[in-house]
Amino acid sequence: MQVSRPNILIALTCLLLSNPIRLQSQDAERLGFLEPADTFHNGRFWTCAIAGTAIYTGFSIALYETWYKDYELTGFHTFNDWGEWRDMDKMGHLFTAAMESRLSFGGALWTGMDRRKAMWTGAAVGTLLQSTIEVMDGFSAKWGFSWGDVAFNTMGTGVFVAQELLWQEQRITLKVSNTQPNYSTRPIPSLEGGAFSSPKQRATELFGEGFFETFLKDYNGMTIWASVNVNAFLPSSQGERGLPKWLNIAVGYGAEGLYGGYGNTWTDENEAAFNLSPSDFPRYNQFYLSLDIDLSRIPTQNRFLKSLLNAIHWIKIPAPTLEWDTRGGMKGHWLYW
Repeated sequence: MQVSRPNILIALTCLLLSNPIRLQSQDAERLGFLEPADTFHNGRFWTCAIAGTAIYTGFSIALYETWYKDYELTGFHTFNDWGEWRDMDKMGHLFTAAMESRLSFGGALWTGMDRRKAMWTGAAVGTLLQSTIEVMDGFSAKWGFSWGDVAFNTMGTGVFVAQELLWQEQRITLKVSNTQPNYSTRPIPSLEGGAFSSPKQRATELFGEGFFETFLKDYNGMTIWASVNVNAFLPSSQGERGLPKWLNIAVGYGAEGLYGGYGNTWTDENEAAFNLSPSDFPRYNQFYLSLDIDLSRIPTQNRFLKSLLNAIHWIKIPAPTLEWDTRGGMKGHWLYW
């Protein structure tokens, strides 16, 4: 899938249209405004069903009008995009599928649905949302149905389902952060001569401008995290594990030097061709180890604050971080996002 259509956009849409509740419905201290019903509530169920159908229909129409309408349609076909964007796109699929499943599960619990049925409902909704995009891709000449995307969609849903089956809570949360790189403005001549571009200009063409747009699109600044709640894995002693309930350790995956899907070559709107030297602009991956906070586990009696913390729990909190990249470099950050 191309960088101009990041899957994280879907997760953000769900978050903006939903007020997620906590997955630990038995823990009243952590609930937001939408507490699950004690028994199945027919009115809540149909409210969710009708609202969900309307949102899904609107999303599908908007997606077609925005991304597919102006491109040539073909017969259904597959598309091999393994390795594109150094797999940052695949990490986006992993994160989004897990987030959509988790949010949908929360909505199902709100209706009073049995926990196991709510889990499978959440997984089904997450799969449906991601599959819709894959099918649309399959009929687009510019893209195609990607088995790689399907694999990571499935893994993302599996991250949610496996934790629910094992622990009846989400101890590992997939999160995202994005700090826009400081792109070089050094003029780069075209291969034919007579035209110039720059890494910054190319990045703007690919990823856009402004915080919100680059947060969603810019793979060079994006990091996908697996944030693990430490307290949840420690042996309990009369219900207390000793460490703060909100303390997490996070491992992250990122990439940099990406000015194209597979290489740093491109042609601009005037057909001028450009190529960035691998020695000057190498493409590489980054791995991170950091501290984090599970905002959903912060104790508070303020119901508005609980809901607010719930709504942004998928964002990695800036913290001291250790970074290693595939060029062999190791460095620390006092504060990294």
